[in-house]
Amino acid sequence: MVEATYKKGDRVRHPSRPEWGIGVVNKIEVVTRGPSTDLRVTARFPSVGDKTLLASVAALEIIDEQGTGSGFHARPTVTDLDLAKGGGWLGAISKQSADNIMTALAGEATDPFSSLQRRFEFSTQLYRFDGSPARLVEWSVAQSGLDDPMARFNRQELEQFYKRWLFNLDAHLVKLLSELRREKPFIDRVLANAPPLAVRSVRRLQGMVK
Repeated sequence: MVEATYKKGDRVRHPSRPEWGIGVVNKIEVVTRGPSTDLRVTARFPSVGDKTLLASVAALEIIDEQGTGSGFHARPTVTDLDLAKGGGWLGAISKQSADNIMTALAGEATDPFSSLQRRFEFSTQLYRFDGSPARLVEWSVAQSGLDDPMARFNRQELEQFYKRWLFNLDAHLVKLLSELRREKPFIDRVLANAPPLAVRSVRRLQGMVK
């Protein structure tokens, strides 16, 4: 049974699709299938409109009034830093932290409590952000937590952030491939449903694995 933790008007983020932005819950239904009970949550996201999701599958993260998430993998957003931004050395620290946020990998990719296989599968899906203009905007929404990152950063800054983020993702993937080097069938199964950039990157990076 799923505990009813959502209510109409809640601001939520989909942990696996942060590029959707922060949505607002507008409908909640109880779904019963045999002995199991779930919630069907409908929320409107700025990037994709209305989405109806099962609570047990989506595990939507509730966002508080300050824009801070409550989930295990929640991390500071650029909005959090801007709210706390000060002048002088505090301002410099805030800018540096924003750089770190924009180039960091999502917690699900590096979570030591998650299985190696799950981390690899999640990491390959991050390659859906292939650097094309539309995907660059989606990626910047996911990284920054801002509905309109172009109001905070210019395109050149976002492109530089993306290149550094992709470098970090490739380095992370090399480590995962090294640990999974004896599990080629599993890797091939994941790549069968992975974005094209993930397939190309894995094939390229496998040559770096010792």
